[in-house]
Amino acid sequence: MNPEASTPALPSWLTWWQRPFPDANTLLLHGRQPALVDTGFVGHADETAAWAHAHAGHVDLVVNTHWHSDHVGGNALLQARGAAIAAGTPEAEAITRRDPGCCAAEYLDQPVAPYEVDIPLDDGRILRLGDADWEVVHTPGHTPGHLALWQPEERLLVVGDALSDYDVGWVALALDGPDAATTALASLQRMADLAPRVILPSHGPIPADPPAAFAAALRRAQRLVDDPAGAVWYGARRILAFALMIRDGIPADEIEPYLHARAWLNDAAHQLDIPPETLATELVTTMLRSGAVLLRNGRIHATAAHTPVPPETLSTPYPRTWPAPAPH
Repeated sequence: MNPEASTPALPSWLTWWQRPFPDANTLLLHGRQPALVDTGFVGHADETAAWAHAHAGHVDLVVNTHWHSDHVGGNALLQARGAAIAAGTPEAEAITRRDPGCCAAEYLDQPVAPYEVDIPLDDGRILRLGDADWEVVHTPGHTPGHLALWQPEERLLVVGDALSDYDVGWVALALDGPDAATTALASLQRMADLAPRVILPSHGPIPADPPAAFAAALRRAQRLVDDPAGAVWYGARRILAFALMIRDGIPADEIEPYLHARAWLNDAAHQLDIPPETLATELVTTMLRSGAVLLRNGRIHATAAHTPVPPETLSTPYPRTWPAPAPH
């Protein structure tokens, strides 16, 4: 990282909201057709909608970079208030079918309120967001429907969870196949080749040095390709940390039974060729040792900065029980 680099300037028609976990950063494009990119976690949907209203008055369109819970949590509320929802075609089609696996919500044990996708987005589509045209760039890897948004005049690139200034997105090898890491690496290279002036990530700050951020991300992604077992561990740590954030921790004597009941943990154990009970114990032990989690007042908590979530959020039904989409 260049120590003299500073955060690149943003155009006046864009408002950037950097949010702590469990919310993704939110981007508002002002103009005749106000648009919001990603809507945070369902437990903070009211906050998301209030922020958008304060800055734009209304939202015509929501674009999701992908369907994980920290990106689509405000969709249902904003859609009820008149916004259309746009998302990558593979995820849009699954949402319309009401596939039980939508948003990986049940798999990851992360609540998502039911919504519909009005506009499926394919690679290369031009979207009018605010008063500017953006190109949809299909960037699978973190999820199969993951997309980036490219604004060529200002050379702005919304990258979703593909990378941040400190990390790359985890890959779900059990869900998306053994080549998911290779796919994510190819998507990163495609984005790097655009040579953006500004990278707008879904987590953390705007990188001050885009070429350095991409170089670091490509190295990290290559390690996921070269070390599939390491990629499985990496994903498991990220998923558990998120679970702890949205639950205000988990009692220490309940965390391993909680993990034993999780599909993602059992898939990870199968990929690592170890018993799920062994993985659960090692996962908690190694995360305690590294400082990623801590024991406080009898509960295991994530140490990364995050915003508390109302407990009733966790009762949101899984997609398998969502109502059918309204006829158009």
